[in-house]
Amino acid sequence: MSKTEYNVDLCIIGAGAGGLSIASGAAQLGRSVVLYEAEAMGGDCLNYGCVPSKALIAAAKHAHAFSTGEPFGIASVQPKIDFQAVKAHVKGVIETIAPVDSQERFEGLGCTVIREMASFKDANIVQSATTITRAKRIIIATGSRASAPPIAGLKETPFTTNEEIFTIDDLPKHLLIIGSGPIGLELGQAFNRLGSKVEIIDIAHPLDRSEPEHAKVLIDALKHEGVIFHAPVNTKLVRKTKAGVAVDLEDGTVLTGSHLLVAAGRRPVIENLNLEAAGVTTGRGGIVTDKYLRTSNKRVYAVGDVSGRGGLTHIAGHHAGVIIKNFYFVPFFKASAETNNMPAAVYTQPELASIGLTEKSARGQYSDIKPVHFDFSENDRAIAERSTKGGVKIIAQGNGRIVGASIVGEGAGELIHIISLAMANKMKIIHLTKMISPYPTRSEAVKRAASSWYTESVFSPKTRKLAALMARFH
Repeated sequence: MSKTEYNVDLCIIGAGAGGLSIASGAAQLGRSVVLYEAEAMGGDCLNYGCVPSKALIAAAKHAHAFSTGEPFGIASVQPKIDFQAVKAHVKGVIETIAPVDSQERFEGLGCTVIREMASFKDANIVQSATTITRAKRIIIATGSRASAPPIAGLKETPFTTNEEIFTIDDLPKHLLIIGSGPIGLELGQAFNRLGSKVEIIDIAHPLDRSEPEHAKVLIDALKHEGVIFHAPVNTKLVRKTKAGVAVDLEDGTVLTGSHLLVAAGRRPVIENLNLEAAGVTTGRGGIVTDKYLRTSNKRVYAVGDVSGRGGLTHIAGHHAGVIIKNFYFVPFFKASAETNNMPAAVYTQPELASIGLTEKSARGQYSDIKPVHFDFSENDRAIAERSTKGGVKIIAQGNGRIVGASIVGEGAGELIHIISLAMANKMKIIHLTKMISPYPTRSEAVKRAASSWYTESVFSPKTRKLAALMARFH
């Protein structure tokens, strides 16, 4: 049986966040596009990651509210959890968003969507079971998936990852989690709030790349809710038991639980692509790319998780923008995928959001670093809502250039947008002081933190004397 042949402008392997954004942009610009996807349209984010986790977190937040109303004069009650209904809610959210990423939508845009596994035949040709595609440019956007750390006994022990956790039959009675990164913390808090006993294990301190004082606020909040941490500690052995699983720690502690969630890293999906035939070089983090996302094969590009440049959905979206700009708009002034202004957020409660450098990293690069702070305990909206944990921290150089920021507290993932906008447009800290925030809002904390940069100079003895002098003329 002969294969169907295509000759197009753009061939994309992978229909996740990066691949879909590029396919949409290129198709709407009139380019011919072949898009391959062997699994679910929408990739990890829609089906196993960002979307279902936030839906689960939302359900857990409602459950938690039942027991936290006393400061407002509302009696605490024990919520009744219908886990099957919770799963139906998660599934419903996915199904609501899915049409935006669907095969039908992209075919409507003009893309040829092929639901088969694709691989390189040679440096210029991509093939699948029934097709052969030649393209002017080829995009690899196959993403990443959960990886299992090399722990003794893990391969022989039943465990789940984020790809299965949202479809397990019953609510875990006792959930053990290996990994205290964003996935482990978010799902750990969510299941704890839904009624599971949760213990989190990690070889390192939780959130050890974040501002330490802000990481402490988040971890202390989870501990207060009942999440138990074992970190830093080495895991010696994982094994199956009659009741579920057991984790033996090197300090002699033995943990037993009903379920085990492994959230200890991800690996790029590059197997089965036959990259050797395409002359595409790979490294430890995935496919090796230059700052324009081009691989060692000048015809082939890689975006998102598989490019080894960070495992966030919005990074893939940023890469898609770079690709579309460079292919079709600014070929002589190319946009770079490299940036120090990439925000990130952990969607626990409180949330933790960051962008750019930490204070420690900034001091390692610059000699004139000045951090400024403002706590939510002094923010009127936070006080009214009795949610005063955390605050805003902005790191800038002596000339006011912002090089990083961290926010921990309610809505931190939304508030970081303000600083992201400033950094993206090369605004200095003084520009944050000029915005007018509606009162009372949490966003005032960003302005107040920025304003504190000038406290010493504005209220110095010299300015006091100037004010006294000016007062004589009024």
